[in-house]
Amino acid sequence: MPVIAVKKLNENAVLPTYGSEFAAGADLYALSDEDIVFAPGETKFVHTGLAMEIPEGYAGLVYARSGLASKRGLAPANKVGVIDADYRGEIMVALHNHSDMEQKIAPKERIAQLVVTPFLKAEFEERETLAETVRGEGGFGSTGTK
Repeated sequence: MPVIAVKKLNENAVLPTYGSEFAAGADLYALSDEDIVFAPGETKFVHTGLAMEIPEGYAGLVYARSGLASKRGLAPANKVGVIDADYRGEIMVALHNHSDMEQKIAPKERIAQLVVTPFLKAEFEERETLAETVRGEGGFGSTGTK
């Protein structure tokens, strides 16, 4: 299991934790002295108080917590946040209230999940033609619904 170096930028910050033995995402916790209130449709940056050293060749992907998103409408505004290996600043989560009701995040509440994953870096090369496929240029919905 890889080790991710984490720096607490605030003594009250909580290190990420996995909710179960086979969880893919580690929970990120809100760093706040009081409830953070979200009006309907509002986005706020929520501090975690943590900085990380993601290994080269990996990225930290910040996803919604399923219960928070489906039951309360709070999910990352950018859908999936990307933490690059060379970023050393504070991990912040831009939470958006998709519901039509005011929502609150309590201090040290779990607000998102972090998946550390390898990725392939590509070189992009311009070409006049691309290899043919059966699908071709078929886009949205072109493969059917069932």
